[in-house]
Amino acid sequence: MPDPMSVASGICAAGALLSSWQLRRRALRAEAEIGHLHAELAAERHAASHDPLTGLPNRRAFYRLAATLLTDAAGEPLIAVVLDLNDFKQINDQYGHAAGDQVLISVAERLAGFAGDNLVARLGGDEFAGLLSTPTVDRRWIEHATRRLSETVAAPIRLSGCSVRVTASVGLAPVTGPAQLTDALSRADAAMYQAKSLGGARSPRQLVDSARLAER
Repeated sequence: MPDPMSVASGICAAGALLSSWQLRRRALRAEAEIGHLHAELAAERHAASHDPLTGLPNRRAFYRLAATLLTDAAGEPLIAVVLDLNDFKQINDQYGHAAGDQVLISVAERLAGFAGDNLVARLGGDEFAGLLSTPTVDRRWIEHATRRLSETVAAPIRLSGCSVRVTASVGLAPVTGPAQLTDALSRADAAMYQAKSLGGARSPRQLVDSARLAER
């Protein structure tokens, strides 16, 4: 006959082991649920601050991130850039909206590649903005950089069965502090629209806001 005390002890040990296993399973489920919630929150935050098509920061995130960069810039020269595609509606009309989306994605990738670690964003539609660090506000250097940016955007973009070229109107203005951000973007935006009004006179279209650029 088995010893009743041994049987009871064995049952208790088995019960304790089962209870421990159940607690461990509950803890693992809780950890998984917490991890899932954190992932959902991160995805929601990303969606709230990024353009769903291009993955670039959106308008709201651009202003927030730009203000932070300007606060931490410690006097480093920065340039506010506004870029708008020319005649983009014709892409949608001729090739369809899916092609138009692909053009916007390609332009966003090119801008991000051009900017490197600098901030670029899609403000909406076919308008983009950036805050780029620069070693100088020398007019010639900035005009060279602007020309390179325009040429980068204007390179052929492959679509299904064809390739298209888009040009951009670009405006830029120096900015030295958070308080000047809105003003600098307004000046860059005005310069961009002035460049757009030049029509075919300059290709790619570009214009530097010269109010605060030193001639060297």
